[in-house]
Amino acid sequence: MQLHNDHFQNHKRHNIPPAQLIIADIPYNIGTDAYGSNPQWYVDGDRANGESDVAGKQFFDTDKDFRISEFMHFTSRMLKKEPKEKGQAGCMIVFCAFDQQMELIEEAKKYGFANYINLVFRKNFSPQVLKANMRVVGNAEYGVLLYRGKLPKFNNRGRMVFNIIDWPRDTTTPKVHPTQKPVKLLETLIELFTDPGEVVVDPCAGSGVTLLAAQNLGRRAYGFEIKKEFVAGFEEKIRPAAATQFDLWGADADEGEEHRAPDG
Repeated sequence: MQLHNDHFQNHKRHNIPPAQLIIADIPYNIGTDAYGSNPQWYVDGDRANGESDVAGKQFFDTDKDFRISEFMHFTSRMLKKEPKEKGQAGCMIVFCAFDQQMELIEEAKKYGFANYINLVFRKNFSPQVLKANMRVVGNAEYGVLLYRGKLPKFNNRGRMVFNIIDWPRDTTTPKVHPTQKPVKLLETLIELFTDPGEVVVDPCAGSGVTLLAAQNLGRRAYGFEIKKEFVAGFEEKIRPAAATQFDLWGADADEGEEHRAPDG
């Protein structure tokens, strides 16, 4: 697996093979409200202790002006071309804020992705503990599955797949990124839409857990992340975890592949 400390718009310079599946958790453009309903707003999660150093802060400085049109322009080129065979088409899964869904769907149409399925990820907990006095507290995250003309590959063994998917807690993977997704959830999505040996690309990789999940399943994994601190966290914490987990599988899908250390 390779995580490049670079912008996804530079994917050609890294000779990334065409992807069967692209998974991205894009910035939600929520700016200084990033921790607005999170207990981290207060020291030790307690209002009585006063505000912490993340109060009124962004997750990162790109979480206010992320351009979905630019994202679609480049990522649409990373996905493999529509095949002649049925049941082999690639697709994209984009985690997003609730109010980003329609913009993603409309922009995707401009780049040939005429079809979509909305996804809801259901948690059995809520991060909005500071809103607990409200009658309705959020326990869901959202995403969009995008595909061109033909239905993408579905390894569902003839069973239905609901668009509301349970969100498992991840208590084993080192935490590197504030919006890090559970490895088991990513494994579920990767296994559903790809076969072993196929390519998974994460253009907004963050901590690189998508790459970890893909390698766990014997897929070839590539990612891009512009923040050096997250790439460093990947190298220091996630890659060692990948080596440990991958030993359990007894094979290396990336044999002979060079690993690229972060720049700087």
